[in-house]
Amino acid sequence: MLNLPGGFTTSQVRDVLRTVEAVDASGRTVTLEKSYIQKVVGSEGDEVIIRSVSLTEKERASLLAAIEVQWPDFGEEDIKNVEDVGPVVGGELVRNALLALFLASVGMVIYITLRFQLKFALAAIIALLFDSFVVIAAFSVFQLEVNSPFVASVLTIVGYSINDTIVIFDRIRENLRLNPSLKTLPATLNLSINQSLLRSINTSLTTLIVVGVLLFAGGETLKDFTLPLFIGIICGTFSSIFLAGPLWFEMKMRESKARA
Repeated sequence: MLNLPGGFTTSQVRDVLRTVEAVDASGRTVTLEKSYIQKVVGSEGDEVIIRSVSLTEKERASLLAAIEVQWPDFGEEDIKNVEDVGPVVGGELVRNALLALFLASVGMVIYITLRFQLKFALAAIIALLFDSFVVIAAFSVFQLEVNSPFVASVLTIVGYSINDTIVIFDRIRENLRLNPSLKTLPATLNLSINQSLLRSINTSLTTLIVVGVLLFAGGETLKDFTLPLFIGIICGTFSSIFLAGPLWFEMKMRESKARA
């Protein structure tokens, strides 16, 4: 993170990075033009975050020299923070995220199986995997850093989505007690979703209002967490209403055909 004179643009920083070369992990010589650049406007002045390939001391000195040519007032004291995150640390974060998601999934499968039945649990987990994939895709599209907020946002969305799914599954179970016939199963499923639809939408909207305020007014510090969370809540509501129930219905119908 660097402190640069006010009024600079990210395109100006990219022009500077275009003149600096470095060697990437595969041994190729590349320019830093395609590095991730983020401008942070703070009360103590404007700052810029540059994420590039791992730089040696010589390559880092070349980068700072190019910045000093563009902004002569820039000096060593304007360097706020320098971090070198290698593939080992990045791999550890990914492993921890996958492990946390796996443990959460196992716990939910056990709970839903005991509370409902195994087919409900499998349908819920498939819907959660869809939500997690959308969050990971959001991190990739918006070029967000995979760090602790990444793990936190994924687990938060998983917890939020499964809560909404359980409400719909509970309505399905209650309605099945009144009408267990397989011939009317599509109508029973449709009735259960409609009975929970208004509640699911209202809950998601009220949550989105709070997350939206944090996203647009909370500053850059919270963006890595609130942006995926905002997307994940929308996706989680969609999967709870349109994926989990129909997936359970398909499993139920396949079971009945296999028995026949």
